[in-house]
Amino acid sequence: MKLLAFDTCLDKTYVTLFNDREYKNKVILSTGKNYHSAYLISSIVELLKSENIEPQDLNYIATDIGPGSFTGIRACTTVARVLAQQLNIGLIGISSLEILSRITDEENIVALDARKNKAYLYNNKILGAIDLEEVDKIIQDKPLITDDSLLERFYNLNDKTISYQQKNYPLGEILAKLAIEKITNGAEVDWRKLKPLYIQPPPVYK
Repeated sequence: MKLLAFDTCLDKTYVTLFNDREYKNKVILSTGKNYHSAYLISSIVELLKSENIEPQDLNYIATDIGPGSFTGIRACTTVARVLAQQLNIGLIGISSLEILSRITDEENIVALDARKNKAYLYNNKILGAIDLEEVDKIIQDKPLITDDSLLERFYNLNDKTISYQQKNYPLGEILAKLAIEKITNGAEVDWRKLKPLYIQPPPVYK
């Protein structure tokens, strides 16, 4: 199996290639002038070229579908759909919450800042955008993954809390492994059915 996975929903762009036996990863940071998703296409091209893989050699594409940056969600889901359609290959989407739940060997709850005094909550399944006071009751002393903006708040309640932004976790590789796991178990891979995961509506600017 040859699978290309990419993610622009979180704080970096992650591009990973699984080429039958091993994972090759590329991570792109924002420069401050350009949002990291602007480098998605060029990063895909560079990674495939470095491994002597043609796009036509790919069997599947996997992408993060959110929640996360609205710009990032649009970028990676649009690129994924276009590539899968043009190459006539399978496409699978994975939630960023499920990806983050796998960054340690423990069974983690994930709570990411959703603004408006809410957190996107995952506890073996996506629970939605939940009021922070309700999240406080749920997390208790269970291992928790969050982001930098909520780290101090949750750590004061639960010292098993870590921020995924504090270390260089291989999120692209985790995405690829989850995709392979789901494909092996018969998950839907029709590109027409991939939809971005907007738990809350995008902001409207006047």
